[in-house]
Order: sequence, then C-alpha cells, then structure tokens
Amino acid sequence: MVYITRIEHFNAAHKLYNPAWSKEQNDTVFGKCANENWHGHNFELHVTIKGIPDTDTGFVYDAKKLSAIIREYIIEHLDHKNLNLEVDFMKDKLCSIENLVMGIWNRLVQHLPESVKLHKLLLKETPTIYVEYFGP
Repeated sequence: MVYITRIEHFNAAHKLYNPAWSKEQNDTVFGKCANENWHGHNFELHVTIKGIPDTDTGFVYDAKKLSAIIREYIIEHLDHKNLNLEVDFMKDKLCSIENLVMGIWNRLVQHLPESVKLHKLLLKETPTIYVEYFGP
C-alpha cells in the first residue's frame, strides 16, 4: 500500500460558542475563541490517500486531479467563509476543528474515485494546534 498526501490551504473565520450556555460559561470554556466578533485562521489541510500504484503511470492517483477534487469540493466552500454561518456541513454543529475535520472527511470521501481510499486528514488551525482524523 502506498500513501500520498496533498496539502491545500484556506482562510476562514469562526467562533466557538455553545448557544445552550451563558456568555460567561462560553467565555470560561472557550476564552478568546468565543469572541462575538469571530476570529480567523490560516488553515492547512493535508489529505492522505492510499492505494496501489497504477502500472501505466506509477501513480496511486494523479496529485493534480486530487488537488482539483479538494479545491472544488472543500476549499471553494471554506475559503474566506464564516464557518459557523456559511458552511452547510457545519450547520447546527459547534465549530471546533474536530467537527470541521469530520465534516471535511464526510464531504470529500464522496468525491474520490473508487481506485483510492481516503486514509487520513490532518487539519492545522495554527502552527501549534492540529487534528488528525482517520475516518469513522
């Protein structure tokens, strides 16, 4: 099995806020991330797929085609958006990086060819915070 990773970037705003809680409880739990005026990140998304290299091309999957799929179905829907308000797969969810990476997985896996399998997503929110997700 061979693994290949494509890295893409997007910028987006969000806030962490549980509407069932008081402002004080949200501020205590989420701190600055509960800012009523939102805050933003320069996200870095690592998409790792796995498969057997094709005998004609030597590729598990063409990295340019993988990039095009990621850009069409993920980046175009997230870049320069308010994740809480403008992203359909985040509707009615707390906009944590954990929930975001699971939403990205669920959307992306539908658009990959059957010849490859989505192995892992790594989503960096800051240089010091990232999540890894290996699917459900």
